Amino acid sequence: MRRQYALRSMTLIAGFGLVALAILVQMIRIQNSEQAAIFLSQGDQYAGEFRMFYPERGEIYDRNGHLLAGNRTVYEVGVSLLEMEDPDALAFTLGTYLGLTYEEVFKKLTESPDSWSYVVIQDYVDANTVAALQAQVAQLETANDFRLQGIAFKPHFQRSYPETSLASNVLGFVTRDGRGYFGIEEKYNDLLAGNPVQVWVPRDPNKATEIPRVPNGTTLVLTLNRDLQARVESILDEALIEYGAQNGAIVVMNPRNGEILAMSTTPRMDLNNYTNYFSLYNDGSQYNRSIGTAYEPGSVMKVLTMAAALDAGLVKPETTYVDTGSIQVGGFTIQNWDKEAWGEQNMVGCLQHSLNVCMAWISTQMGPTIFYGYMERFGFGHPTGVDLAGEAMGRLKTPGDSDWYNVDLGTNAFGQGVTATPLQMLMATSAIANNGKMVTPHILYSMLRDGHQYNVPSQYGGSPITSQTAHTLSEMLAQSLSAESSEALLSGYRVAGKTGTAQIPTDFGYDPSVTNASFIGWGPVDDPQFMIYVWLNAPTSSIWGSQTAAPTFSKVAEQTVILLNIPPDNVRLQLTSK
Repeated sequence: MRRQYALRSMTLIAGFGLVALAILVQMIRIQNSEQAAIFLSQGDQYAGEFRMFYPERGEIYDRNGHLLAGNRTVYEVGVSLLEMEDPDALAFTLGTYLGLTYEEVFKKLTESPDSWSYVVIQDYVDANTVAALQAQVAQLETANDFRLQGIAFKPHFQRSYPETSLASNVLGFVTRDGRGYFGIEEKYNDLLAGNPVQVWVPRDPNKATEIPRVPNGTTLVLTLNRDLQARVESILDEALIEYGAQNGAIVVMNPRNGEILAMSTTPRMDLNNYTNYFSLYNDGSQYNRSIGTAYEPGSVMKVLTMAAALDAGLVKPETTYVDTGSIQVGGFTIQNWDKEAWGEQNMVGCLQHSLNVCMAWISTQMGPTIFYGYMERFGFGHPTGVDLAGEAMGRLKTPGDSDWYNVDLGTNAFGQGVTATPLQMLMATSAIANNGKMVTPHILYSMLRDGHQYNVPSQYGGSPITSQTAHTLSEMLAQSLSAESSEALLSGYRVAGKTGTAQIPTDFGYDPSVTNASFIGWGPVDDPQFMIYVWLNAPTSSIWGSQTAAPTFSKVAEQTVILLNIPPDNVRLQLTSK
């Protein structure tokens, strides 16, 4: 009997041993299985959950540290239906604070297909509203009233523009999906947005320190001078009213390094209300006319025609031309702006009186190969490469194009039949103010990332003319402005520049009563520190650039020398001579 019990005991022990061994083998197999690896990589699903964390978008500052674009905390307000006690009280309270109707909220709370779910009532609720709502909830709970139980507040960031419309055409805007449109926000969207990170978040608050830090997006510092930008916008708005223009653009650039100090166009928009875009603009080209709208620039183009002729050695400042009031080019008659004959003129006189006939004569003396070769080197027909989204190319027709005619050689010389943006004109003309060296315009000054600053170097677009040509032409243009007592002149400073008045083409030819009025100028002539382009579209008080764009240039130049602290010529020259 004892032997029988002993055998049974041994059998039972062996059985348990086999079961234990099987369990151990199964545990080892499970731990080394593919499914276990996936489980371990995902973490303990009962201890937390995966969440996608989006970095705070990088801020944007002007060159002096003024915040132009930042972020503010807003909230998603929702309700956990599992914790909800009184849907009627919730619907009434949330509707009151969030500006919704009782019916809207009650429907969301009671018609959810999953009673265990979380329901979003409203997103992008401002911090003040949330604070008031939280105070109401806390007050009731203090009195052991839990009718509002279940309300949840989830904070996140929203793009904020503290100065509303200031530099809106440069900055662009960010929509609620986090994507940038136009300007800096679109051009540098990936840098500003940063990289979202998926993080395992423990439910145990004691383990909150295990959550890794998500790096913010890159902060950008722009070349803009905030105070100058504000003044330029104000001057442009005043000019549109004073001269009855439809819209316009003004750009201030440093001709030595291409830094854009101010860039203003119309209309502008409150960037915190980006949905207004569709009521302000018909298409994207109008958002920043400085880079997005190419137009026939008119007589400001004569500066580049003269630069090409001087550089090619075909004319000198003292070269004379007898202006009879008209010239035949390609079988067509070209006349001066006033249809008058100006007689014998030297090249300074041709610029001073803005003679179309003289310029057409110069371009025909150069011929298509030389003339268009220089225009190509000045960058016409190509984007400037400015670091802003939405740049247009403009158009330079050349021999061989199906729509180029022999007369274009004459009309292109004074800015008719060729299109360019204001920024293209600035880049091309910068060669004259910068010793023959053409700068590439840029708006980004530096990037700030992980405690380091990365400055953006200046870039150059070639040397279309020699330094000697640049100096000679600057002097000619300065003499031209002084001789005609131009309204562009700035007391105490010697400036160089040229007006432009271009008839606007229509389906039936050019309308002589509607023009684009422009002015390009720079100073001080001996040491150019600013270059300004003014464009007024369809002014009605006067069609002439000399009476509209030129005085606007003078106002912008005055504010520029004040805000950039550029002393008058006599003071500056005395300081440099010591």
